[in-house]
Amino acid sequence: MRNSLNSFVFISLLTVVAEALGGDPDGGANLAEKKLLPSGEGLAARFRGDAGLKSHSDVIFCDDFESGTLGFGWDETGNKGGNVLQLASPGDVDALGKRCLRVEAHLDKDTGGGLTKWFQPVDTVFIRFYTRFDPQCDYVHHFVTLRANKGLTGGDKWSGFGGAGLKPDGASRFSTAIEPWGNWGRFPAPGRWNFYSYWHEMEVSKDAKYWGNSYGVPAAPVIPKDRWICVEFMLHHNTPSAPDGEQAFWINGALQGHWKGINWRKNADLKANALTLESYVTDRWTKHPVNVVSFDNVVIARRYIGPVGHK
Repeated sequence: MRNSLNSFVFISLLTVVAEALGGDPDGGANLAEKKLLPSGEGLAARFRGDAGLKSHSDVIFCDDFESGTLGFGWDETGNKGGNVLQLASPGDVDALGKRCLRVEAHLDKDTGGGLTKWFQPVDTVFIRFYTRFDPQCDYVHHFVTLRANKGLTGGDKWSGFGGAGLKPDGASRFSTAIEPWGNWGRFPAPGRWNFYSYWHEMEVSKDAKYWGNSYGVPAAPVIPKDRWICVEFMLHHNTPSAPDGEQAFWINGALQGHWKGINWRKNADLKANALTLESYVTDRWTKHPVNVVSFDNVVIARRYIGPVGHK
């Protein structure tokens, strides 16, 4: 009896470890249905169209693109030849104001572009933005990424950039990106929302390299085109070397994905402190020559933000 019990405990521990390591492309560990996190209205609810939201004590950064020049308030601008980014009208959507960021990627000429912001890190960070895929937009390779760097100055601020195909060491970088996942052309473009994450306990790929591990929701609807979508995601830092980190995402205020048990880092100084807002497009699965994605009302905060207020 004792041997059977010990075997059961051992197998159970292996199961827990297995769930903590690697990604979850099939969504088997998705906790969204348990509703452990808030949804619906958040701190933005009482700020009509986000007007005045940047003054809220829980807001770290806020940009509705309503004022300033292209890239104003951001730290890096990726706009190859000046032909990728522009400020444009969001259309007849009162809550989003009169301007948004338009990203136009051209196959064989560029890979798209975007903006990057470094910010003071917090234990739990929430990122919210609005996005719209043009009716002709095809698959997008990479999208909005949150990166952990060793610091905010000098070379340390770049430690979380690059490293595609390589496994992080737990002290220099980790990242997670909320992306439209096309499943190698199996889902209609642009695909379904998922996380694409790099960290020191990620699983190796079949080619013996370390490409981002996916956290997916296969039952979720395909992302619609030609309409504005409110996307929000959260990352909770783990205790160094302990599997108590989390990530989650919401679509139009509805919690769609939530995962616990992630060991993001080994070093307490390594923290998520850089956001890249971009549409990165390549021609592996994308065939349309011009692919347009728009962004608006970007917020970085310490707690759940929710959709823009309409009151």
